[in-house]
Amino acid sequence: MTRMTPTADVTYRALFCDLRTDRVIDSLPLTEVEFDDFIGKPGQLRATVPLPDTALAQRARTALQPGRTAVWLERGSDIWWGGILWTCTPAGDERGRLSVQIQAGTFDSYLDHRILGRDRNFSTVDQFEIARALVRHVQSQPGGDIGITYGDDFSGVVWNRRYAYTDLARVRELIDQLAAMQDGFEWRVQCFRDPETGARVKKLQLGHPKITTGDADIVLDRPGQVLTYSLPADSTVQANVWIARGETSNRNQASDSLPEMSVPAVATEDLDAGWPRLENSSDHSGVSEQADLNSAARAELARARRPQIIPEVTIRVDGRITPALIGSSVRLRIRDGWHVNGPDLRYRVVGLTVTPPARGRSETAKLYLEEA
Repeated sequence: MTRMTPTADVTYRALFCDLRTDRVIDSLPLTEVEFDDFIGKPGQLRATVPLPDTALAQRARTALQPGRTAVWLERGSDIWWGGILWTCTPAGDERGRLSVQIQAGTFDSYLDHRILGRDRNFSTVDQFEIARALVRHVQSQPGGDIGITYGDDFSGVVWNRRYAYTDLARVRELIDQLAAMQDGFEWRVQCFRDPETGARVKKLQLGHPKITTGDADIVLDRPGQVLTYSLPADSTVQANVWIARGETSNRNQASDSLPEMSVPAVATEDLDAGWPRLENSSDHSGVSEQADLNSAARAELARARRPQIIPEVTIRVDGRITPALIGSSVRLRIRDGWHVNGPDLRYRVVGLTVTPPARGRSETAKLYLEEA
């Protein structure tokens, strides 16, 4: 099988498989590769398939079927990324060279393309089990099983939820809204190779209150392994007043219905300290109890009270840096003209973007961090 551009130490390989059966269709060469994965949002793979001859072009035409093809990226014997091919753009240049630009999304992006197929009611059910039940519902329908597996752990937090088919809600939206509640959880679809069977695995990973992995912190230094860094502070998403809007509790279709609203959650201490009033809101499908909406408003307010700071650091990839690092803790130590005395802070990795090695370019990873 054809491999990606290798170096003396690193070899990547891209496998293209049938999404529903995971049967390998082909392995094709890739260039200009970049891929990422995150907690809380889908990751992407962007790459180009060069097509120097007709035979390879015909192989690519068979293997690259957007919406039907799974993409697995192997680094050595390990799975480093998995997802679904969503776009495929063949293109020819003025010199007659042919290539295909592809873009794929991690397997959780599939849930953006699935609508709740019937009414679902949950009474005092653990939030992890609600999330699993929604994914099981997706995969129980004809043609809907793409092989996502589940654990059996629980968070200890229970909710009442009523989801109506007539809302035509996207399943990912429902899980995201549930996860965003006060005392909520984090989730992603984790891809790895089963150490016993060698099978490729896509597993629903749930963490309460957060996904955490690893026991010891990884230390990242600048000067040192850290090549570049960025520490942006963004107040465009900041709020000290939050209102959550849900669905109507009125089931009498003959009368007017208005959505239920939370009591505004207000950070009065921020206003007393001199901050201007900054307001925001959120919508919550399947929620009609004001107590639940009040909880959602308090949770959203807690996340939005201060400017959002998402540090980014680009580092050289070594044996410590793999996609399994997502959820792990790192210590970032920067010494330069701006940070004469720091920072020396502990962060959690919430996402990463990997750029594989190429001719004249070393392998690097950009880590997205949040304060631990």
